[in-house]
Amino acid sequence: MSTQRVFVARLVGCTVFDPAGDRLGKVRDVVVIYRKDDPPRVVGLVVEIPGRRHVFLSIGRVTSIQSGQVITTGLINVRRFQQRGGEVRVMTELLGRKVYFTDGSGEAVIEDVAIERDRLGEWDIGQLFLRKPKTSASPFAKGPTTFANWTDVREHLSPGESQSAEQLVATYSELKPADLANTLLDLPEERLLEVAEELSDDRLADALEEMPEEEQVHILEALGDERAADILDQMEPDDAADVLAQLPEDQREELLDLMEPEEAEDVRALLKYGPDTAGGLMTSEPIVLSADATVAEALALIRRHELHPALAAAVFVTLPPYETPTGRLLGTVHFQRMLRYPPHERLGAIIDDTVDALPVTASAAEVARLLASYNLVSVPVVDQAHRLVGAVSVDDVLDYLLPEDWRSHDGDEADAAASAPAPVRPGVRL
Repeated sequence: MSTQRVFVARLVGCTVFDPAGDRLGKVRDVVVIYRKDDPPRVVGLVVEIPGRRHVFLSIGRVTSIQSGQVITTGLINVRRFQQRGGEVRVMTELLGRKVYFTDGSGEAVIEDVAIERDRLGEWDIGQLFLRKPKTSASPFAKGPTTFANWTDVREHLSPGESQSAEQLVATYSELKPADLANTLLDLPEERLLEVAEELSDDRLADALEEMPEEEQVHILEALGDERAADILDQMEPDDAADVLAQLPEDQREELLDLMEPEEAEDVRALLKYGPDTAGGLMTSEPIVLSADATVAEALALIRRHELHPALAAAVFVTLPPYETPTGRLLGTVHFQRMLRYPPHERLGAIIDDTVDALPVTASAAEVARLLASYNLVSVPVVDQAHRLVGAVSVDDVLDYLLPEDWRSHDGDEADAAASAPAPVRPGVRL
């Protein structure tokens, strides 16, 4: 399949159809996100649907862009489009920007942008249609035009002008969440909030989960309630509950009301438990399957990229229903055990029922002791009726056991040696 190229100015106004040929709306803009070394990636289209409402259409739902029309899967979220941090609208923001050529040959203004589809089906910004400064004094004269690749130009920065926040976000695009969190905390407060505004909700949520709770609260309060609720929606329920627990009750309820109902329900359930109990440490979103599910089905769920590695180490088998709080817990099937059996094997036949689940009231010390004793990375948590309500992973326990300021220390060998406990003989439990 050859690379497909479409100029955005020509794409705007094209009709969007579903697979049956029904008209859904018209394209009004293209949304991209910056990357550190590569051209910006197209993430979706802004589509105007009947009622003059602008909605977001993910580029993953676009099956074809042809002359004068866009074909989609037919699935469109009709919520009004709201631009997120890190997103740039090509027609609204990119066209008209001044850039300079990296070879030193001068500057130009972006007049159009071509998006290109690669062989993997992803869309990126390809060529730019640029207009150079005019060389004639005539008021009717225009400068010459030229084409250039994204890598051939840089955005124009005046002498002494600081790098834009969105460009700074692009330089952070490859950082792991923990490194991004530390980098953000090293910025001056005003700059930190500027960058936080530009980061996408899921990216900022990942970074906040790696920060001390007081910093999480400070940033969320500065961003405003609506954006804070969107970010809390993207956080793991247990992390979101930890943040909200630091807020006054009236402010906590306001944010919960602004969150997505399903996400808010999970967080409310976790807020019922003490922070130093299994219920307070657990996540309410482990992988839950029936005894009739196959190994192949379990492995397919484990492959989900958004799943935390510790939670992907095992699936929990219960009676219906299969969302927390579930039916009675039957047992656990570990990932390594699944690899030893054929894909069609039923999970009910390979359950490990040798490790007892923890009650929601178990202390953090009990949780840590069980994980260490059986070399586990996660353990199920049940209520009084032995229904699965969540799972505690080893990273949750480490966050609790380590001192509050552990993220701000690089580790001093001398201090570590001075405070190290005496060796423990094999077989002795702490």
